[in-house]
Amino acid sequence: MDRLEFKGKWNEWKGKIKQANGDLTDDDLEYVEGKDDEMLGRLQQKLGKTRDEVIEWLRSLG
Repeated sequence: MDRLEFKGKWNEWKGKIKQANGDLTDDDLEYVEGKDDEMLGRLQQKLGKTRDEVIEWLRSLG
C-alpha cells in the first residue's frame, strides 16, 4: 500500500475501523503525515495481525 493510497482513504476507513473494532481509540487511529508505518504498527498490535493482514483488511473496508 503506498502512502498516497493510505492518506486518500484514511478518513473513509477510520469510521469503518471504529465500527468493526470498538476497542480502538481515537489515539490509536490518529493519522500523522509521513507516519503511515507507525499507524500500521499500532493497528497490528491492537488487532493481533501481521502487517499484510492489516493492509488487506483495510483494503477490504472500501
